[in-house]
Amino acid sequence: MVANRVERGRYLDSVALMRISRRVGALAGVEAAALMIGTPSNKALLREAGLLSADGERAEPDDLVIAVRAADADAALKAALEMLAEKPAPGTERHAGSLRRALELEPQANLALISVPGEFAAAQARRALERGLNAMVFSDNVPIEEEVALKRYAKERGLLLMGPDCGTALIGGAPLAFANAVPRGDIGIVSASGTGLQEVSSLIARMGGGVSHGIGVGGRDLDERVGALGMLAALDMLEADPGTRTLVLISKPPAPRVAQSVLERVRGSKKRAVVCFLGSEQPGLARTLTEAAEQAMQKALGAPPASAGKAHKGEVRGLYCGGTLAAEAALVLRRAGASGECLDLGDDRYTRGRPHPMIEPELRNEHIPAALADARVAVLLFDVVLGYGAHADPAGVLVQALEGSRKAAIASVTGTEQDPQGWSRQVAALRAAGVQVAPSNALAAALAAASVT
Repeated sequence: MVANRVERGRYLDSVALMRISRRVGALAGVEAAALMIGTPSNKALLREAGLLSADGERAEPDDLVIAVRAADADAALKAALEMLAEKPAPGTERHAGSLRRALELEPQANLALISVPGEFAAAQARRALERGLNAMVFSDNVPIEEEVALKRYAKERGLLLMGPDCGTALIGGAPLAFANAVPRGDIGIVSASGTGLQEVSSLIARMGGGVSHGIGVGGRDLDERVGALGMLAALDMLEADPGTRTLVLISKPPAPRVAQSVLERVRGSKKRAVVCFLGSEQPGLARTLTEAAEQAMQKALGAPPASAGKAHKGEVRGLYCGGTLAAEAALVLRRAGASGECLDLGDDRYTRGRPHPMIEPELRNEHIPAALADARVAVLLFDVVLGYGAHADPAGVLVQALEGSRKAAIASVTGTEQDPQGWSRQVAALRAAGVQVAPSNALAAALAAASVT
């Protein structure tokens, strides 16, 4: 049966709720479970999944909805409440119930990270900007009109608005949200892609370089309607930063007018600049994230491992956690004339009410049996993304799903040796299981393309 419990006036971060949802869903007798804040959009997701009861329908946007479909729904709800009551491990974190109280605790703070449901994110970001704080908006589902208004307001106040839907940043050496352990250096990155920033910053680190700041601007920033307000503001800040000597810009193809304005701004910079607009064929731009990192470092990363044996007859199936990495791999395959597809399993259609596969890569494992059983698929292609916020052992999860497979498997590992998961440990685990590991995502895709006929 389906049952809901509404916790009035209770808010938890969406990532924490997703983790508990998965734990409850794994209990014996539980068919499905979801814990969500009671916003209209979240209730629509629960309704679509057949998990919303009359109790949940009455939830308000500041309530928490616990929804289960189980043989013993009461027991499942009780288990969820017990998980919610668990105390976090002792640490040094301090908690504040409001932005005002947080500033009392940290009066020198100059940046606020905002992770609330999209309906509330713009208001919280404006409050931060009004108090003189730069803002990183992790939240998505913020109307684009509000994004434009916030970025214009930030510009008026000489502040930076990163996002919305900004999942990665490296500010003054501090990794924020999904980011990697990267040393400080003189390369400044501005990126409209979270995994793009992770890939380039990690490659720079593994080639012996470092990053002054990695500024995420949100995936829509180079849209015609936004006009690269975030990227241009970030460029101004990095231009004035004496610790930044090289600029790297990352995005999927921008609107033509926006691309022109960004490139004109870059040409006027006194600092060396590298631009990577994935999918763009414009001369002088880096064609892949790997090329962007290599040009920034002015050295080569290295060649991919040689393909073992003769090429396989069939196509490539890419099963990806990172959306930009999937897009980059698809471009490499297409340029090489190799058939196949790369699925972004972090897309909303795969993650409705579920953790992102960078957090819980078991979601990808659900798609691997179908790829193994598909006679058209000759080579499987994967990304393994490390860093803060990511799963503790993504390579181990992938290896379990590939056990017994006779199909060729190729992967890249985005991360550094200093990441909690340890880059070399993850690479070693994959290679021990027979997976070929390339030095980067683009090189992995090139190896996959060379492995099929």
